[in-house]
Amino acid sequence: MTGNHRNSSITRRRAIAVTGGTVAAGGLVVAGYQSAFADTTDATATASATSTGACMTLMSSVTEGPYYLDGALVRKDITEGKSGVPLTLRLTVVDATDGCTPVKGAAVEIWHCDAWGYYSGYTTANPGGSAPAESEDGSTANDNTYLRGYQIANANGVVKFETIFPGWYTPRTCHIHVKVHTGGEKEDGTYEGGTVNYTGQLFFDDTIAEEIFALEPYSQHSGSYTTLDDDMVYDGGGAASGLLTLKAVHKADPSKGYKGSLSLAVDPDAENTGAGSGGGGTPPSGAPSGEPPSGAPSESASPSASASS
Repeated sequence: MTGNHRNSSITRRRAIAVTGGTVAAGGLVVAGYQSAFADTTDATATASATSTGACMTLMSSVTEGPYYLDGALVRKDITEGKSGVPLTLRLTVVDATDGCTPVKGAAVEIWHCDAWGYYSGYTTANPGGSAPAESEDGSTANDNTYLRGYQIANANGVVKFETIFPGWYTPRTCHIHVKVHTGGEKEDGTYEGGTVNYTGQLFFDDTIAEEIFALEPYSQHSGSYTTLDDDMVYDGGGAASGLLTLKAVHKADPSKGYKGSLSLAVDPDAENTGAGSGGGGTPPSGAPSGEPPSGAPSESASPSASASS
């Protein structure tokens, strides 16, 4: 498969207002997100495995990769105005050691690159191929927080995020990073303490990714990207290895977005931070680490920050 991007140096604008507004640059518009993916209650949701009385295989933990940052915000909508194909992500955390019972209160943390392959906090990292500068996307996204966030699982172990379909960067396939935490608590708009029980990555079917990457703004990233079979992290294990189930909002028009779902079968007594596991690419020299700066937006700045799944 082959994607598209332009390579150029980056001069960053510092826009710390978190909005769900319209993207000025070419590409899709993230405004109207709530209408496209009207949230519905998950009060009656149950882990899919429990209906059969059997539990799925324990999820395969992998590297957290080089682009992790502490201090992500607890919020549902993590887009901050980033342009791309809408993606509603519904994840169900279940206890693989106890018949796949829901893990109420688990904190699910995700982070991923934008449509051109850039991560917040690492906006000068070359995504490979040829890509516009990250600053050219026209959004008001905060350079240290976009496309990162936590949600706290409800009584049925369910969380839901509103985001965009990730782009790609060399040498990785399209993916989303995920951690499951337990035992901590929400504090100052983020999640503190507890244990990381699972570190993994979520993956996308190659055929769907190919359709998405032919659309704006993804098509502005040119070069070769990696399919699932050739990825250094995905091991071909399907759902147990993080392969999402995807459903198009409108089958005839992929630009309208997708709904992705997966059950995360974890061991709440285990610890796996994924740090130091290797793989996933190398961040640029001098890249930031640790918590976002004090000027980062509060959770209340996001239109959907207070909404919980």
